[in-house]
Amino acid sequence: MGSLAVLFAALLWGTTGTAAHFNQDVSPLATGAFAMGVGGMLQALIARPNILGCLELLLAQKRLVLLGAVCVVIYPLAFYSSMHLAGVAIGTVITIATAPLAAAILERLFGNHRLTLSWYISLALGIAGVVMMAMDETASHGVTVAPASELNARGEPSEEWQRLAGIVLGIIAGVTYAAYSLIARRMMDRGTHARAAMGSLFGVAGIALIAGLGLSMLFSDPRLFATLGNTSVALYMVLVPMFLGYLAFGYGLKTIAASKATLLTLFEPLVAALLAVTIVGEHIAPLGWLGMALIAVCLVIQVKPNNREL
Repeated sequence: MGSLAVLFAALLWGTTGTAAHFNQDVSPLATGAFAMGVGGMLQALIARPNILGCLELLLAQKRLVLLGAVCVVIYPLAFYSSMHLAGVAIGTVITIATAPLAAAILERLFGNHRLTLSWYISLALGIAGVVMMAMDETASHGVTVAPASELNARGEPSEEWQRLAGIVLGIIAGVTYAAYSLIARRMMDRGTHARAAMGSLFGVAGIALIAGLGLSMLFSDPRLFATLGNTSVALYMVLVPMFLGYLAFGYGLKTIAASKATLLTLFEPLVAALLAVTIVGEHIAPLGWLGMALIAVCLVIQVKPNNREL
């Protein structure tokens, strides 16, 4: 059930790219801050009884709570900016591929969890699949590389430098996602209720994100609610992928390791690609379909019981 809950969360997260397709000129920082900020505060609100019941434990782990909240703040800002600078394909593949690797390294360094042979096999299949999908999307859009040493006509960084910045931000997003997943699981292992753990991390982060978003909208970017379409996308992102999705993810973290949970989220780009084909009207070449098949095999391996540890 834990694996299925994480897969359900990844399914909901996979809809964000298609939803954002209907946004009009909204900055990635505003999108990420509003979605994760309001979604986080809703999580804290629904988890209020659990937070109060675990208040003593949470105060004893205040450093973990603050560190996890910082990671939650950084993740959406880095992730959406990565997709904006490097493109949806590259930004997604870097983030999604970095997260399980980072989770495994962090669990090795700070926990006692041992990875299984099936985890390594499914990781290789999953990353290969996501890379194939990214290569297919990049090729289908005819991406070209600009000279790295030049500025464009408007004096802005070249396309190559923007893509490099996007890649770095994607790595940061993957590491922070893995870090707050591991912190939440560590809090649960110490007796904190799952809703209290997730609600405290996302509640603190939500306050910070919304405060920053309010200043941004006041002074520089009021377009988040400029049209009915933008408003609908913003509310959908809050209520479905960020609120409902992270409730399911928190439930899954109660029973499975953070490294496995982050690996199962490879389901996200598969869902995103299928929605892009059926709703947005994009085309997937044979390489992309092969990548999707590899991701499917990766997920099947992860849902089955594990055997040999390494």
